[in-house]
Amino acid sequence: MPQPTYDLVVIGSGPGGYIAAIRAAQLGMRVASVEKDKTLGGTCLNIGCIPSKALLESSEHYFALKHLLPAHGIVVGDVTLDLAKMLARKDTVVRTLTRGVEGLYKKHKITWVRGTARIAAADRVEVSGTESQTLTTQRILVATGSAPIELPMARFDGVRIISSTEALSLPAVPARMIVIGGGAIGLEMGSVWSRLGTEVLVVEMLDRLLPGMDTKMAKLLQRSLEKQELRFKLGTTLKGATVANDGVDVTLAAGDGESRERCDVVLVAVGRRPYTEGLGLAEAGVRLDERGRVIVDQRFATNVPGIFAIGDVIPGLMLAHKAEEEGVAAVELMAGGAGHVSYDAIPNVVYTNPEFASVGFSEEECARRGLAVRIGSFPYSANGRARGMGETDGAVKEIADATTDRVLGIHIVGPHASDVIAEAALAMEFSASAEDIGRAVHAHPTLAEALKEASLAVEGRPLNI
Repeated sequence: MPQPTYDLVVIGSGPGGYIAAIRAAQLGMRVASVEKDKTLGGTCLNIGCIPSKALLESSEHYFALKHLLPAHGIVVGDVTLDLAKMLARKDTVVRTLTRGVEGLYKKHKITWVRGTARIAAADRVEVSGTESQTLTTQRILVATGSAPIELPMARFDGVRIISSTEALSLPAVPARMIVIGGGAIGLEMGSVWSRLGTEVLVVEMLDRLLPGMDTKMAKLLQRSLEKQELRFKLGTTLKGATVANDGVDVTLAAGDGESRERCDVVLVAVGRRPYTEGLGLAEAGVRLDERGRVIVDQRFATNVPGIFAIGDVIPGLMLAHKAEEEGVAAVELMAGGAGHVSYDAIPNVVYTNPEFASVGFSEEECARRGLAVRIGSFPYSANGRARGMGETDGAVKEIADATTDRVLGIHIVGPHASDVIAEAALAMEFSASAEDIGRAVHAHPTLAEALKEASLAVEGRPLNI
């Protein structure tokens, strides 16, 4: 019987897929990566994490020039927006990084197969594209990511009713935008266009923003965003959206009443669904759950020997860095190693301004688990570096086990929270106590001192409040 051409075929080249392919190659495997799009990098690099953060950065600079610099004694003339150039810069950032992934594939001798994959059997992947072919392999790793959820009462048309993809490339700044969904994507993209001059209304069916994250900290973020003139309607559902007369007529329902709004663009950001259609998973016998996610064991193996899955297509948080860690762990386990992912120490970040970063359990999750806890918090208004920056909205909240003092969760709303959370994630990875963080020497003046103070506050002895 002829030997398979590859040791591993990875379907999808997003963060989970391309990192898995690289790690597998480092471990000596012959690897092929199948990607249906014309560039590598998947949703994250092309139409997700990277371009959205490029726009967030640009919009923050624009907003600062118009509204924040006078407080620093910096006076500038009229500030104008060149949206086309801003979008072109975003595209350049994306192009640079996707080409970087191409370079990594060449470096590690990974075969890039352009086309759409379908699993024909546990050892065969059929690829349809410019040149259709069948790849034979010992193992298959599904890393196809996710796609935006579409609502039946607000079908995407790509112009007036849009997903996060189109929100990255609007040709002009809309006067009014309604964002359906108060999760990370909706808040981030709403923030971008708000800073560029759009009147933004965020509609969320629950009575709070950012479900799954700490409620009190989410409310703290909401108050900060309201200062920036974003509006919110919570406990409100979308009943319908009709495109008419160069705009969208939107019907909303809250309690027993209905209201109507008109806007230029509706951004539907109610979540994402696993991208598993057309892969041949069911035909190959792979079990899926009720939401279409691939069911895997602790080794990321499906019920069909030789087929594995990671990232957004399996249960858990839909985060690029989660997918990356799963990709590394999966191929290390395939190679006989001891790969693992510490799911309780995966940081989650909302890239608004201020940012909201979190790792570990929320206060509500601790209560659900019946955990006795002690909580410490420290406001950025009492942090010297935040004062110097003029960015004092927010706080650090730390939750520790009441008996052992082990850190259970850290939640940060404030400037550069996405950077400060790295220390928190490392502390949780090594089962640190609140006292460990509180006794560690932190440089002064830094934003990270707020984390130290929150740790001391767990013990009831903060130094600067």
